[in-house]
Amino acid sequence: MDLDALDGDAFRAVAGVGVGYGLILAAILVVLFLVPYLLFLTL
Repeated sequence: MDLDALDGDAFRAVAGVGVGYGLILAAILVVLFLVPYLLFLTL
């Protein structure tokens, strides 16, 4: 496999979608699970 083939707009788009998806999942994890856990831990 030629690594120069991965340097294109399509590859950048796929990488951006992957990173954005990961950030959204991390935000959902924090808001739905970690924030309530910390709230109940302090009460």
